[in-house]
Amino acid sequence: MDHVLCGLAANPALPAELVDRLVAVADDDIAVGLTAREDLSHAQAVALAVRVPASGVQLAYAGLLTVADVDPVTQPHAALALLDERAGTPEWAHHFAVDPVLEHREKLAACPDLPTDVRETLAADPDVRVVTELALWTTPDMATRLAGHPHAEVRRAVAANEATPPDVLEALIGEGLPPARRCLVCDREAPPFVHEPQCPQPDCELPPGASCDGSHESTMHEIQEAALRNPGTPTEAVVSFMDHPSMLLRWTLAARPGLPTEVYRRLAADPVPGVRADLAGNPAIDAALMRTLADDRDHDVRRRLAGNPNAPLDVLVHLADDARIGATLLPRIAAASPGEVRQLAQSPNPTVRMLVGQRRDLPMEIRDALADDPDAKVTKSVAPHPGLTEAQLRAMVDRHGVRVLAKVAANPDASPALLEYLTRHEPPTQKAFREIARHRNATARALLACLADRQARPIAAGHPALPPPVVVDLLTDTDWQVVEAAAANPSLPLAVLSDLVLRL
Repeated sequence: MDHVLCGLAANPALPAELVDRLVAVADDDIAVGLTAREDLSHAQAVALAVRVPASGVQLAYAGLLTVADVDPVTQPHAALALLDERAGTPEWAHHFAVDPVLEHREKLAACPDLPTDVRETLAADPDVRVVTELALWTTPDMATRLAGHPHAEVRRAVAANEATPPDVLEALIGEGLPPARRCLVCDREAPPFVHEPQCPQPDCELPPGASCDGSHESTMHEIQEAALRNPGTPTEAVVSFMDHPSMLLRWTLAARPGLPTEVYRRLAADPVPGVRADLAGNPAIDAALMRTLADDRDHDVRRRLAGNPNAPLDVLVHLADDARIGATLLPRIAAASPGEVRQLAQSPNPTVRMLVGQRRDLPMEIRDALADDPDAKVTKSVAPHPGLTEAQLRAMVDRHGVRVLAKVAANPDASPALLEYLTRHEPPTQKAFREIARHRNATARALLACLADRQARPIAAGHPALPPPVVVDLLTDTDWQVVEAAAANPSLPLAVLSDLVLRL
């Protein structure tokens, strides 16, 4: 891999004529940068898709290729991408429906708005993988038909398809359908068979624990799980699973909205912490149950409850220290009213003040009060807030040192002088160098300091404020990430860009 050329391919300062030159010599690696260019022309995209066929998929999804640009015979993946974007032709769909390449038929089966006769052809495909893919994405009428397919794997896909009608989903986990005759397990092994977790066969695709005693039990379990996840499955069809012996099915049910309160209360007493944790994060549970879960013995349950967008503020205050929430903006904090924000900011608990400090739309007086907070974690949380003055940011560093350094460096309004000041701080901190290296206000002097840090070096190498001679020197760095970043740096002189490309 030529890392210089890969970087150049992504360089926004590369003139169109040099982009043409790179397209003409591109390989798979160079094409990655070229396809991501915002200025790639239609003609360049067409030429690149011919030069590197694998790039045609991304170019098609980006809208840079049309039907007239793609040959479905020589560029099948690009053609299928256009079909997936509803930009192909019915003729292409008919062509791929009988394509001898299984991968092409599978991809077609996932495409939307297929002609009716194409869907019929795919539904009758001799390979169950094609039919399964169709069942996963198809229309309600076809999903209804495939729900009675003799292969259980197809039924599993129907159960996961959100277009499947509710009565069909109910039948899949209840009664009313003829028993399935096959599954992936008994396709490969004579029942009864249980797949070993450490299978010695290197080409075996069965998941660990897959089993079939003639009733296709592991796939039937997957059908139930898929239906419980499907929002279209009627509530009355799923409530009986609250006491199911399968932990996975109870776990799936715990995250489902719209269930009766009694179901949620039963799940809150589940012996499996993961079930209770998913329940705690479910916005559909009521405040009374949230207060019960706030005292759960499992840390993950309390942590997930803190992230519930409907958690009462008094519950969050209760959880603040115990749940070890960390520096994150909780959904309920983000939705707090102005009065609630003021109340949280005045809490005697510094962890609560830290949580509200994560908002980036605080009123000026609250922002400034938190910036002067004596607790480092509060100051750290508000440090990236826009609008803080250089004096306020320097005062944070003077009071709390390395504990706030990286967050101060991440402030979008940090001045060039402040960023330089932060690079000289003793002791230094690597996170601060990385923030400075990507900051829009970083100066050449600050970036040169960042180059001395191993993790910040690749970031600084791509910063446009880095002096051009330094960028040129970095093209021969021993770290390939630094080389690519330098080659993609728009501050590279045009003469250097031309020399690098025209030497090919």
